[in-house]
Amino acid sequence: MDVTSRDVVLFDFDGTLANTVPAIARTARRVLLAHGLTDETIGDIMRLIGPPFPQAYSLVYGFSPEEAVQITAEYRAIYTTLGVEGWPLFEGTRELLEDLRAAGKRLGVASSKRTTLVRQALADNDALDLFDVVCAKPSDDEISKSQIIDGALSELGASPDQAVMVGDRHNDAEAAIQSGIPCVGVSYGGATKPGELEAAGACAVASTVDELRRILLG
Repeated sequence: MDVTSRDVVLFDFDGTLANTVPAIARTARRVLLAHGLTDETIGDIMRLIGPPFPQAYSLVYGFSPEEAVQITAEYRAIYTTLGVEGWPLFEGTRELLEDLRAAGKRLGVASSKRTTLVRQALADNDALDLFDVVCAKPSDDEISKSQIIDGALSELGASPDQAVMVGDRHNDAEAAIQSGIPCVGVSYGGATKPGELEAAGACAVASTVDELRRILLG
């Protein structure tokens, strides 16, 4: 699908705009070990990347909702102190965002991360003003990624046929399709399994930021 004519581009945050996967994985592993898991029982910690916290800890590791809330609180107590070193933009991302804006595109973030964390991370990267809207989770109450995407479109006054989503996990592609918009996948974030995005319905997959630029701008 040619998405170059779509004038609204929504981005996931973790693993798409910012290289957060190493810090998320490292911090989550530290907290899970403190809660009695071993490296063996933790296994593929990348399973935590994509689903929202605290629900992800129940989904992936079977913790009760109460335990998942506690683990998330301990995780955030560490993660929120990391600063920009924990969430740097991928190389070339700022230039891509500037090029998209110069081409007349409206930009938004649609993330399952907490809104305060997303805005903090964008501000730390001096990138908050590059986006017309930032939609994420206002609280830890369960909300679907599709609802977040719908909220971003609503705030922008845009219809699904004007927009494209960019994300790095199957959750992003599935949610975009549910919201009626195509998803361009990115595989440079470190959490995506081979074939995952294609199987979830992504219309294209970029392995580099430069390739993403070609898909979005032609």
